[in-house]
Amino acid sequence: MTTETSSQKSERITLNHDGTLTVPENPQLVFIEGDGIGPDIWRAAVKVFDSAVAKAYGGQRRVQWQEGLAGEIAFTETGQWLPEKTLQLLRDKIVGIKGPLTTPVGGGIRSLNVTLRQVLDLYACVRPVRYYKGVPAPVRFPEKVDMVVFRENTEDVYAGIEWPAGSPEANRLASYIREHLNKEIRPESAIGIKPMSRYASQRLVRRAIRYALDQGYRSVTLVHKGNIMKYTEGAFRQWGYELAADEFPGQTISEAEIYEKHGGQQPPDKVVIKDRIADMMFQQALLRPDEYGVLAMPNLNGDYLSDALAAQVGGLGMAPGANIGDEAAVFEATHGTAPKYAGQDKVNPSSLILSGAMMFDFLGWKEVGDLIRNGMESTILDGIVTYDLARQMEGAEEVKCSEFGAAIVEHM
Repeated sequence: MTTETSSQKSERITLNHDGTLTVPENPQLVFIEGDGIGPDIWRAAVKVFDSAVAKAYGGQRRVQWQEGLAGEIAFTETGQWLPEKTLQLLRDKIVGIKGPLTTPVGGGIRSLNVTLRQVLDLYACVRPVRYYKGVPAPVRFPEKVDMVVFRENTEDVYAGIEWPAGSPEANRLASYIREHLNKEIRPESAIGIKPMSRYASQRLVRRAIRYALDQGYRSVTLVHKGNIMKYTEGAFRQWGYELAADEFPGQTISEAEIYEKHGGQQPPDKVVIKDRIADMMFQQALLRPDEYGVLAMPNLNGDYLSDALAAQVGGLGMAPGANIGDEAAVFEATHGTAPKYAGQDKVNPSSLILSGAMMFDFLGWKEVGDLIRNGMESTILDGIVTYDLARQMEGAEEVKCSEFGAAIVEHM
């Protein structure tokens, strides 16, 4: 953990009125170690982050890390799984990064990750998926995968509006639906509600389009199941097209317009807005991945598809992620806590390290992100990997979690 000196006094990141960030030379960033393997992967990752910043800027910039407690350590020390002090720290510092968190068993918090997203209104789960050379993959051409999933975080079935079978609430709701809406629900059914609003759908699509324009992606695809759920997922599709036409008329074009007005040729200065049925998109991700760039979708579809895409390039251990809102952003490892490996300095820290690279891109420190990604790819190409990759690679050198992080620093 870095120490603050008078000549390198840390400062808060500030949020401007237009939604952009002003990032000082020595910004304060929040970290949450996480549970299980969280401390192991954080120790490896933070050395990579600090080394990349030092190398990129010759010591002129430096991160001041501030710890927030969440998960098991927070419960042990405070009696709370997610203390209000941690939430306030994230609100105040704006940008943070976290390891995996345990979901408490039984009543109370449904999921710490979901709670963080909802309380801080981190409405966009952003998951870039690309292939790093040398990583074992189950498909023939993993290098064709370069997609970024924008998954809506606050609505859909993950909103958690549900009641158990036989409960008074479920029975009353079933009775109301039967009597007033003429729809029959089988007795003793559990019931969940799937809310989807124009507001939440369009702010997600807006962020996805802006990302595609900023990062040079040629398409944004609205992924939905609107052929069946016409008033929720079908509306998501329609609201997405309307948002693109209303707010980005000179920068986007629909797939239909390309064929109607341009002979099937996409104009070079426009991002095409497409839509695909969710089950078809799973097939397209395998058969024609190079035809897709940014994907925008409701919550549950995004959960499935982002994991499926990660599997094509080596698994969740190689997949970064972030939860981003208009006033805060939390970057995270996308895998679980793997408690049986806790404290063994064994697991692959790549997901957290790549999430950090993504975080530095978000801050505008792209030199740092590039150093991290290039260092990791060079390390893997040299056959220096953790056990999960070593068992799939002939002639690889298996190293510990901490040693893998050190090797990335050496390969920057």
